Amino acid sequence: MLHSVRSLRGMVTSPHHLASQAGLDVLKDGGSAAQAAVAVAACLAVVYPHMTSIGGDSFWLISEPDGDVWAIDACGRAAGNASLDRYAGRGEIPRRGPLAANTVAGTISGWAALLGTDAAHRDLRARLLRDAIAHARSGVVLTEVGAEILSSKSGELASQPGDYARIFEPAGRPLRVGEAFVQPALAVTLERLASDGFGDFYKGALARDMAADLADLGSPLSFADLAAHGAERVDPLCLRLRDARLFNLPPPTQGLASLLILALFDRMQAGLPDSFEHVHALVEATKQAFLIRDREVGDPAHMQLDYRALLADRGALDRMAASIDPARALPWPAPVGGGDTTWFAAADERGQVVSGIQSIFFEFGSGLVLPRTGVIWQNRGSSFRLADRGWNCLHPGRKPFHTLNPALAHFDDGRVMAYGTMGGEGQPQTQAAIFSRYARFGVPLQQAITAPRWLLGRAWGDVSTTLKLEDRFAPDLYRRLAEAGHDVELVKGFSSQMGHAGAIVRHPQGWLEGASDPRSDGSAAGW
Repeated sequence: MLHSVRSLRGMVTSPHHLASQAGLDVLKDGGSAAQAAVAVAACLAVVYPHMTSIGGDSFWLISEPDGDVWAIDACGRAAGNASLDRYAGRGEIPRRGPLAANTVAGTISGWAALLGTDAAHRDLRARLLRDAIAHARSGVVLTEVGAEILSSKSGELASQPGDYARIFEPAGRPLRVGEAFVQPALAVTLERLASDGFGDFYKGALARDMAADLADLGSPLSFADLAAHGAERVDPLCLRLRDARLFNLPPPTQGLASLLILALFDRMQAGLPDSFEHVHALVEATKQAFLIRDREVGDPAHMQLDYRALLADRGALDRMAASIDPARALPWPAPVGGGDTTWFAAADERGQVVSGIQSIFFEFGSGLVLPRTGVIWQNRGSSFRLADRGWNCLHPGRKPFHTLNPALAHFDDGRVMAYGTMGGEGQPQTQAAIFSRYARFGVPLQQAITAPRWLLGRAWGDVSTTLKLEDRFAPDLYRRLAEAGHDVELVKGFSSQMGHAGAIVRHPQGWLEGASDPRSDGSAAGW
């Protein structure tokens, strides 16, 4: 994939082609980018269940036609019963099972906040959820990406309580490429949301059904936890670069790290695209950003760092950039995290551009599939530390640290760019690779995504802290990075461990450009 998709009236990109088509059809019916994004999000929750679910969290950036940018934090908080005493005797929160399902799912509240007053219209909800309902009821053909996850994670998921095995291993083994899976209970749940409203997920009969299932399966979540939840409209983080303003989500996401990487890179000599100077600079900027992220970022109500002031402090950013050795790697490792996610975007002919991301953290989240509703529940709360104080510690009602962070850019020449990816530790790094290629070096949009990528830290199924590079870079790059002190590891090209990225650019003349990652099952669809 080397060429971007171009159109005049609308554009959608997502990591699954059925979701992209669902969003594009909403645009063709006269819907807004926000409405199309909800259709995409709902469809992804059905067709890409290893990556996302309505039982997860979501975050959103919206650029309006007048240039205003606003954000939605739809992060669920820890259960009232998720106390340190409940996890006594454990070194960490389990990553799978009932005790991992310890935070409220915020995704649906994010949809409601994105749609605003339009969310009250029953016919609109039914239209936006139409394709998701159909795919849940009729079935979805399993892709190679999905089959690989089902096979590799069967040992830790098939034994979990709930309906996971019944849906994804109906013949006593993981489903294979080309086989279809159906989710009838989830179809009914989506129909209930269309009929009764998104609030039913938190305060209605649907919430009571989910709370009953969660209690039966051993989760600490209760109906009271669901009823207390609400999405928040927040001020996005903003960073000024030499020719653009970048936007991202504030804590509890790692949006600060994504912006810090590009702030430092903007102050460094970058060489040519994908040269040693380019890759080394971004990897070293990543280390500096991650040191701050891993020490400071969590629930913003309990943070000490003034993160907005840091982004505006040119002197501090200059000093951070000056501390990076242009020829030598900083010794690593640092703590690593994981996570799987879906990023997607939509743009309409009015000029609204939406960058959205939703996730259940690890593949299939906690592994709990609720029998009454078919909802796969996230394990985002497994990222909490079992400590009484300090960074990201577990307390009832607290927000967990999030790897999720959708991105937007406003260029001085009038372009608006939505971009992002799934991939846990890799999200800020992939954002930096794509943005620097496109914005600093003028690499065409699709080529910027298709080109080989790197990942410092954890990849799927491993906890190593090596610098992983796809095997399609120039051979000399691997040698120079190793000589500079990087712990280089080659991985196969077009690997999903490098993320499922995408981007949409709205040009000042009004035309749209979209790109999708060949590492995913997605597409960019224009109208």
